[in-house]
Amino acid sequence: MASITVKNIAGNDAGSVELPAGVFGVQPNVPLMHQVVTAQLAARRAGTQSTLTRAEARGGGRKPFKQKGTGNARQGSIRAPHYSGGGVAHGPKPRKYDQKTPKKMIRAALHSALSDRAAQDKIIVIDQWGFDAPKTKQAVAALSALGIDGNALLVVDVADTNTVKSFLNLNQVQLIDKGELNAYDVLCNDVIVFTKATLPAAPVAKRSRLVSADAVELVVVEGVAVDAAPADAVPADDVPAAAELPGSAVAPNADGSAPDGYEVKGNADSGLYHVPGSRFYNQTVAEFYFASTEDAEAAGFQLPPSQRDDADAGAARGDSEAADEAASDTGEQS
Repeated sequence: MASITVKNIAGNDAGSVELPAGVFGVQPNVPLMHQVVTAQLAARRAGTQSTLTRAEARGGGRKPFKQKGTGNARQGSIRAPHYSGGGVAHGPKPRKYDQKTPKKMIRAALHSALSDRAAQDKIIVIDQWGFDAPKTKQAVAALSALGIDGNALLVVDVADTNTVKSFLNLNQVQLIDKGELNAYDVLCNDVIVFTKATLPAAPVAKRSRLVSADAVELVVVEGVAVDAAPADAVPADDVPAAAELPGSAVAPNADGSAPDGYEVKGNADSGLYHVPGSRFYNQTVAEFYFASTEDAEAAGFQLPPSQRDDADAGAARGDSEAADEAASDTGEQS
């Protein structure tokens, strides 16, 4: 991180502060800034321009003259595009000019613009403005003491009404809330002025969703060791902890396949288990596996409702067939 001297409104030194390298020390990406600024300016366009087609232009309902015998080219309406006062062919109509720009690109463009101003020593940080009342004269004196000449962008807190009203009448000063800072406004101004409260913080790196294979090399559940071991990393969400496995369930292999001897799939969200060859077996993502349906039911899991209905119907058919056979045997004996 680069250090910068903090000033007060009198222009005197008031300590120092570190500028985050991820915000003020990156390599400026000019094409990226151009793309983001172009998209921002395009989004400002109202898009309300509109022209009348020949169908929308008023008048022209009657044929100007008869089709034949005049020696002129045939005409159907005086509101055709080639007539004065006629409709416009392929004219502009209301539309949206918005461009979809990813948030990461917008943030990267802002960091590039701030880094460009920081490389030119155009970044100023003050401790606080501290105006007791809205005074434009005091605001002008503060800018002069800070050596600001030209267009300046002041990043302020909108709750500081005295500061906002003090600078509001100065044409060379642009005020912006710290949450609305953008690349276009930074590039449009020569000097960027922050306070300690509005200085951007260092970007927080997101934690990776991947864990190394060393962290999930071996999972032991109920005395059963399952090797979850490829050499590469596996998604953390796909490796359930041993404490989360119910009953006699075991974790799937790193590639999601079933361990040897464990073919019954279990799904924690639905509370259902699926046996090989069933209707939903191949469409189900197994969070763990069971060795048998008895183990799955002992852990509180059930068959899908449709399969339970099929099983009940089969059992009913089996009972009726057995009854018929018993009746026939009784009739033969009698």
